[in-house]
Amino acid sequence: MDWNLLIAIGAAAIRSGTPILIPCLGGILAERSGVLTLGTEGMMLAGALAGFAAAHHTGSAALGLAAACGIAALFALIHAVLSVTLRANQVVSGLALVLFATGVSGLFGRPYVGQPIRGLAPLPVPILADLPVLGPMLFRHDAVVYASYLLVPAAWLFLYRTRAGLHLRAVGESPETADAMGVPVAPIRYAATLAGGALIGLGGAYLSLAYTPLWIEQMSAGRGWIAIALVIFAGWNPLKAFAGAYLFGGIDAVQLRIQAAGSQISTHLLLALPYLVTILVLALAQSPRARHRLGVPAALGLPYAREERL
Repeated sequence: MDWNLLIAIGAAAIRSGTPILIPCLGGILAERSGVLTLGTEGMMLAGALAGFAAAHHTGSAALGLAAACGIAALFALIHAVLSVTLRANQVVSGLALVLFATGVSGLFGRPYVGQPIRGLAPLPVPILADLPVLGPMLFRHDAVVYASYLLVPAAWLFLYRTRAGLHLRAVGESPETADAMGVPVAPIRYAATLAGGALIGLGGAYLSLAYTPLWIEQMSAGRGWIAIALVIFAGWNPLKAFAGAYLFGGIDAVQLRIQAAGSQISTHLLLALPYLVTILVLALAQSPRARHRLGVPAALGLPYAREERL
């Protein structure tokens, strides 16, 4: 076995999986409250542009990350107003958000095409970075990657080990029952959607500040849709999302290595490989048995109004 190749693929899987994992965690938070996040692709684009623009003008990648979270949360707020307050169709709202964000990012991003930027630099973790195999694979990345390591257990502990997480899951399963028990349905859905949007924006900023530190129109390249599929694939569980994101990242890394090796396999087929896996996952998740096993939140995508209980 070529250990250097294995380490390189593993490290590439981490890098490729991070901009899928973080938006996936955001989607899990929002959808556990009952709000669909079909606008993930659009919020990632908005976050990528905002992060790049802020870092370009200030010279600070940290401010770029903050700007990305803020702008994506603003887009999530639009979705929350439409979905929670106005009780619009969440599928339509999410798709409209993607179209809107794609157009806005394309328009305002034109001046930044080809502009230089000082992105996120790798920060090797002392001692851990020197470990054989695991060191170069896991601990020679940038701050956002390390943050993703912490976000996964933090999200799991919040959802399954705190009262606030219990309330959020209750709202996503049965808002009528939660409301009857005094749990504020609308504020929780707003908070979960905004927090989810901020995480999605952070994933978008990772693309423009670290993964490929430049701005390209539609640079999310479908990763938002993969993140949506991963939410389903992981059964709305952050720990399973952790493994799933790196699985998708590994597939992406492998197809890049195959291309670099000069394989005769069509490059178009290799580029489509991660998305073919996404389609397969979505298809397998559609059966009633699979939906039951995955644990789809019962009220996902359903609007709620207190007066409708009467």
